[in-house]
Amino acid sequence: MRLFTLVFSTVLALALTGCSNKDKDPGCTTAAQDDAVMKKYISDNGISATKDASGLYYQVIDPGTGATPSISSTVKANYTGKFTNNTSFDAGVASFPLNGVIDGWKIGIPLIKQGGKIKLIIPPYLAYGCSDYRSIPGNSVLVFDVELLEVK
Repeated sequence: MRLFTLVFSTVLALALTGCSNKDKDPGCTTAAQDDAVMKKYISDNGISATKDASGLYYQVIDPGTGATPSISSTVKANYTGKFTNNTSFDAGVASFPLNGVIDGWKIGIPLIKQGGKIKLIIPPYLAYGCSDYRSIPGNSVLVFDVELLEVK
């Protein structure tokens, strides 16, 4: 009986931790739906992207030669954010602590060094999720072109 309880508890824990909040919210797209949208965008735009274990797709355009950012770094970036229909929703130059941004940036920005350029294709569950956020509708796949200007 003890073995059954241990196995059952382990399976239950894995099942619960394997699901993100988006899978429990009926208003959210699934990871499979998000992946299909990202793959279509990549194919339609002739992008050679790599898929991270998190579900993020990225294309390193220039790896850079300066400092490599960590999650505790403050970075300065020149960026453009757009939807998969190529409509821009944000652009500019900003400095920010990397630990204070969406998960897609936390995962993607450390893939390059200062001076580098990267394209990030971010599923909703690594961005703003199921709910609208300012001008970004819920369930949006986001595409960012980022040039990493400075790492502190």
